[in-house]
Amino acid sequence: MKNSNLRIGFVSTRFAGTDGVSLETEKWAAVFERMGHSCFYFAGLCDRPAEVSYVVPNLFFHHPEMEEIHEEAFNQTIRSPRLTRQMQEYKAFFKDHLQRFVNQFEIDLLVAENALSIPVNIPLGMAISEFIAETGFPVIAHHHDMYWERKRFLVNCVWDYLTMAFPPAFPSVKHVVINSVAGQQLSLRTGVSCRIVPNVMDFESPPPALDDYARSLRQDLGLGEHEKLILQPTRVVQRKGIEHAIELVSRLELPARLVISHAAGDEGREYEHRVRDYAQRMGVNTLFVSDIIREKRGITADGRKIYTLYDVYPHADLVTYPSEIEGFGNAFLEAIYFRRPIVVNRYSIYEIDIKPKGFQVIEFDGFITEQSVRLARRALKDSGFVEEMSQINYRVARKHYSFSVLEMHLRALLAEIYGVNHGI
Repeated sequence: MKNSNLRIGFVSTRFAGTDGVSLETEKWAAVFERMGHSCFYFAGLCDRPAEVSYVVPNLFFHHPEMEEIHEEAFNQTIRSPRLTRQMQEYKAFFKDHLQRFVNQFEIDLLVAENALSIPVNIPLGMAISEFIAETGFPVIAHHHDMYWERKRFLVNCVWDYLTMAFPPAFPSVKHVVINSVAGQQLSLRTGVSCRIVPNVMDFESPPPALDDYARSLRQDLGLGEHEKLILQPTRVVQRKGIEHAIELVSRLELPARLVISHAAGDEGREYEHRVRDYAQRMGVNTLFVSDIIREKRGITADGRKIYTLYDVYPHADLVTYPSEIEGFGNAFLEAIYFRRPIVVNRYSIYEIDIKPKGFQVIEFDGFITEQSVRLARRALKDSGFVEEMSQINYRVARKHYSFSVLEMHLRALLAEIYGVNHGI
């Protein structure tokens, strides 16, 4: 590195869409760039500009070859020699491309986004780890989820690779986690130290006002004039606890529709069938709108308008966030950013890291109570109640979860890597 303007390479299986890793990477890149650095991307699926991207398709965890490896790795306890050869071959292949990426863009610092955390592409983690071992290259390992937090990774035939690479313990790697529980477990299990950097939003720049494009959203969703829009801004996966949102809407006894913004994603459709059936049994009008809620505006093949999630939030009368498990809670911050009242299940990271900051939200603990129903009903009827909550919440979030907070952490990380007198 020749000067304090760094060329930073983000590495992951995917930088595309609205998953948490892609969204937080975009925020890190924005802050790095306002600090004067340049950002580049190495992934299997990437929606960043081509001139700053290096795409190797089978890095993507849904690539058929990676899915085949993953299926055998996490459904067997004895590994076949064939699987070992496959993973070693892909490790060498990915490591070669990683070196080319570093050379092509003259990368000074790598940021591994969940690639050294959760083993959805084991050869990629192995490749990064071996590359670090052979070069001593400076790396920030940004851990959003750890494999021991997911039940589906605990039966496997790859413990040696998990120990080696998820995450690796090298002097040139600075580890970052998004909550204090993950930090404690990481240090306990691996002996490495880490920095807690929470997810953030740009609270110094309030959201833009509702524009003409998004003004027709309620009509396009078929909502009546006096019908409440209850937003569930998550994927349809079991740990999101969407049954609680359905029960809440049923017990409100108000004209309302539950709008679920995202599809099932990479964990199958069985839970979605369960949610649809439960909503029908509870008599809750539930809209699954992932076909018209995307990362960018546009038009569907049949001529309907495509909106972004940020187009939906201003229309939401109430946000439900009944998750049982979250690494942090992006949707929580988004609701606060758009000054929406939010109903939260007291998941562990909320209880430990977020609630003590002083947020004012509607809570329940594992099951919907009469008090949570009463407060939700009040939020839907009393604008003064919502205004008071939203002002407090925005002020607290700006203090603890803004881009300025992220910049402080990133400057500290760079100082640890390059020294405090480097001028970064």
